[in-house]
Amino acid sequence: METNRQKKIGGLLQRDLADILQNELRENGRTGILISVSKVRVTTDLSIAKAYLSIFPNKHAEEVLEEINAHKHKIKHEVAQRTKHQLRKMPDLSFYIDDSLEYIDKIEKEMKGSHNPIENPDLLDKRKKS
Repeated sequence: METNRQKKIGGLLQRDLADILQNELRENGRTGILISVSKVRVTTDLSIAKAYLSIFPNKHAEEVLEEINAHKHKIKHEVAQRTKHQLRKMPDLSFYIDDSLEYIDKIEKEMKGSHNPIENPDLLDKRKKS
């Protein structure tokens, strides 16, 4: 369970990271790609921050993540500059792709498609009566 301090630091980092990552993409000439920071989880000792990124269109996700990891030190420095009055020590950053939106989209497509167990109950296993 996250403490209030972890949540506050995560929220602070989330806001600053989103801004910095959008600027980073723009500076590198990567237009037409939208990146958002869906969640930042900070460890209890505040030494590591895991940032979960949603990247659209999804086909560019892996290469954008590689680009972000290549510039991790620059990004960490920029975040540290913005948070120097709020944080004593800047946590190490780890970036991950958040595929939860893709997962939800897949479920919605399944529900609308021919595999919808609500509209086609024959797809479900028959329950045994006890």
